[in-house]
Amino acid sequence: MATIDVFNYNVPAESDFGYSQAIKSGELIHVSGQLSFDEAGEFLHAGDFVAQLRQTYVNMDKVLEHYGVTRNQVVSQVLYVVNLRRNAAATAEGNLAYFGDHRPASTVLGVTELTLPGQVVEISFVIDTKLAA
Repeated sequence: MATIDVFNYNVPAESDFGYSQAIKSGELIHVSGQLSFDEAGEFLHAGDFVAQLRQTYVNMDKVLEHYGVTRNQVVSQVLYVVNLRRNAAATAEGNLAYFGDHRPASTVLGVTELTLPGQVVEISFVIDTKLAA
């Protein structure tokens, strides 16, 4: 029987909304939408797409570190982007900078708004721990 390993930052939103940042079930890790927040759970960089994207990837690295996996084990991602036409080039640039030569399956959705005022990007991932790091 597979065991479940849950990861949280222990920020208020996790209990307020009733979710975990990530859950490992079997060989897969499902990562909830990551966004731009600090260690205390405070939202950062309202309205600044590039800064939010960078911080979102920093937070993703914390999830990867917790599970002892690398970016090369990310098999898919979904990016939710406010004003996608305006932010498309920055989205592509940030994605290429984060993943380098690795190419996970990717879906980018343009949305009208996200949960927090000034939030312009959110990214969820699926990771396969059996892939070569």
